Amino acid sequence: MSLANFIEADLSGLIDDWTGYALALSQEGSQLSETQLRDSAAEILSAIAADMRDTQSPAQQQSKSRGEQQERETSFDRVAQQHAEARLSHGFGINDVVAEFRALRATVLRRWQKTSPDGAIAFQEMIRFNEAIDQVLAESVRHYAYRTARIRDLFAGVLAHDLRSPLGAILNSSEVLLHDESLSSASVRAVAFVQRGAMRMKQMIDDLLIFTRTRLGDAMPVSFTSQDMGRICADAADEVRASYPNAHIDLRLGGTLQGRWDASRLGQLMVNLLTNAVRYGSGPIVVEAKGQDEQVTVIVSNAGDPIPEAALPTLFDPLTRAVSPNHSGTAAGVGLGLYICRCIALAHQGRISVESTERGTRFIVHMPRSPA
Repeated sequence: MSLANFIEADLSGLIDDWTGYALALSQEGSQLSETQLRDSAAEILSAIAADMRDTQSPAQQQSKSRGEQQERETSFDRVAQQHAEARLSHGFGINDVVAEFRALRATVLRRWQKTSPDGAIAFQEMIRFNEAIDQVLAESVRHYAYRTARIRDLFAGVLAHDLRSPLGAILNSSEVLLHDESLSSASVRAVAFVQRGAMRMKQMIDDLLIFTRTRLGDAMPVSFTSQDMGRICADAADEVRASYPNAHIDLRLGGTLQGRWDASRLGQLMVNLLTNAVRYGSGPIVVEAKGQDEQVTVIVSNAGDPIPEAALPTLFDPLTRAVSPNHSGTAAGVGLGLYICRCIALAHQGRISVESTERGTRFIVHMPRSPA
């Protein structure tokens, strides 16, 4: 008997074995019933049997063996995704999902072996069966990981959004207190510390909101108005000097620097780059803004140890940091600064890159003068 036929003929027994194992894995208090487990097992086993009967070209077999994702979603994929959704919603961990499929593989092959299949045919049947199991496992795990990441991003986004209201109350109250002439000098200093800390928290929360929105597929909101890049760079330099009084920032402006951009977003980009240079570099920081034709280029450069070459490919990825900061000052962020810079550049239809050698590090931003 072929393995596909055996699966359909012994479906009830296979489901019994697999359901018992899945029930042992389920968390106490889970609402996933035995009936739901049996239905899920029946759908997956039936899909595997149907897949094994499909004609498969050598190219398709090679693609499966390599775990390559199919160009279009199939009913096979949908069964795996539904399985992942059910397990995630009822408290199964990713290791439990993998363990389920491992148990399924062993159960089917063990029970089929008792039917004494022909050796040569059995070998080919086992290859097709293992390919099908691996495919449904890979899709189930992929979808489980995707849904887990999305839930995590949604939680972070809601948390960051809800934190803005109490933080706004702190900032407004500190501003009122700073204008209270009856406060002692010690109290004024304490309120100033509170205000600076709250401003830093606001920046981190804003970065987290941008991170979660872009991860969830939302485009960064931008509003283009007539701006001067020289003014944006100068304001950003002043803001960084206020936080780092010892920072030496040299502005070098040339060419026509007018254009249509989102000043708030570009200011955030420049502050992130300058703060990064203060924390990780040494010596003077040079900001060059040059306008030529329909493009404006901004370069932020500083001396210091080069960024490790191995860190360069992922430098603009979220939650990464190439080295530890070597300057005291405002607490380091959560590793989103350069990721936010890339998001802002892309929102302006521009690009950002980095060059780092023993001579120094340069972050280069290219942007069109008037993004469409």
